[in-house]
Amino acid sequence: MENLKTPLQKLYEWEQQTPDKVFMRQPFQWKWNDFTWKTTATEVRKLAAALQHYNLPPKSKVALVSKNCAHWLIADMAIMMAGYESVPVYPNVGADTLSYVLKHSEAKILLVGKLDDWNFMKAGVPSDVQCISFPWYGPKQDGFHYWEEIVKNVEPLAGNPDRDLQDVMTIIYTSGTTGNPKGVVHTFFNFAWAIETGKKSFGLVDGQDRLFSYLPLSHIAERMLIEQAGIYCNSEIWFAESLDTFVPNLAEAQPTIFLAVPRIWTKFQMGILAKLPQKKLNVLLSIPVISGIIKSKVRKGLGLNSCRHYITGAAPISPSLVNWWAKLGVAIEEVYGMTENCAISHVNKPPQFKIGTQGIPFPGVEVKFSEADEILVKVPCNMVGYYKEPEMTADTLRGGWLHTGDRGKEDNDGFLKITGRVKEIFKTDKGKYVAPAPIEMKLSKNQHIEQICVVGAALPQPIALIVLSADAKAKDWD
Repeated sequence: MENLKTPLQKLYEWEQQTPDKVFMRQPFQWKWNDFTWKTTATEVRKLAAALQHYNLPPKSKVALVSKNCAHWLIADMAIMMAGYESVPVYPNVGADTLSYVLKHSEAKILLVGKLDDWNFMKAGVPSDVQCISFPWYGPKQDGFHYWEEIVKNVEPLAGNPDRDLQDVMTIIYTSGTTGNPKGVVHTFFNFAWAIETGKKSFGLVDGQDRLFSYLPLSHIAERMLIEQAGIYCNSEIWFAESLDTFVPNLAEAQPTIFLAVPRIWTKFQMGILAKLPQKKLNVLLSIPVISGIIKSKVRKGLGLNSCRHYITGAAPISPSLVNWWAKLGVAIEEVYGMTENCAISHVNKPPQFKIGTQGIPFPGVEVKFSEADEILVKVPCNMVGYYKEPEMTADTLRGGWLHTGDRGKEDNDGFLKITGRVKEIFKTDKGKYVAPAPIEMKLSKNQHIEQICVVGAALPQPIALIVLSADAKAKDWD
């Protein structure tokens, strides 16, 4: 892929070509605050200059921990512009995890923003790390430097400072399920290649789309589809102010592209069924004229009436849930990928679409399977490696092939179906091996179940741990 550009080059492009176009809309105390490209670029230049005043060596690590907001993106681009590497941290981690990430990455600055409970996290900040508090949301604490103060007396960086495509752009620490988080190293090239591939696959048109940001920006899916799509495609990004304002914020944003993990689609489904029971819904959808009205009303009520791409990822979605939404005119498109490959592996969307699969490879993606049916992927945006973990890197990127840890198979049409995790199979005390994923997927068809986990190692037989939906909890089961 030729003529790839860095996010900074795109920032300068939009700053010059569309300076007054709104890039981000941030709600604060129920009021929308607009950031045009000119405003955004100016704030990025100011913060980049202020960061350079700390005299860190080039390519130093600068961490940021915050829930989604406009200043998250400004901070990320300022870190790039200043010549550093960003280390995003999940906004809900505990002190131990925060401490591990900051020490392991050797970050010397931590930008602290919009958080639910900073007091729960602050003990994890090493004594040699300087904290800088975000405007509006950032905590006020002794020893902190404040964004508004450090940018007040600096000259914004002039010209168009850029980065080499082979420079490291970010280290993304995966949450993981066991052990310490792993730092996934990605270059500017990786992100540029991935977003250009996604842009073509989804037909994104510069300046035409609205995005809604609420899933963690520290996660690769939101980072790619929201932040990078916004920057590369001149798309408008709207934010949710809080959980309480999520519904009205989404309704006002009316995104044209919407990303939700499977649990969100389940939550939406439960909300609809609480107001319109399934039997009644089935009857209404069987009446031609009424059916169209119901479908439009549901999409409008969710804030998705203008949506042209309904996307899911980060976890497998139940085929029954996809089918349920399809009957309401919502065609959910699944993207399969990992932090280690910038979330670029497979996509299941029309016209090449098959419910119950994860789709076909994105252009430029090679796929094969090990003897154990592990999915192996080779793509130009595979990670450089795990930070400070050469043995783990060599094991995961054997021969340039990313070993995903997922088991799967392709059907005759080339559609991928994930069948489980390589290491998830457990053995009961009767000696029977059990793969939990197919069981979980089958049981999840029950609309009274919100979450499910099948376990059974060293037990006589498997058991299912189930979280009931709010509707199910409210029922009288006697």
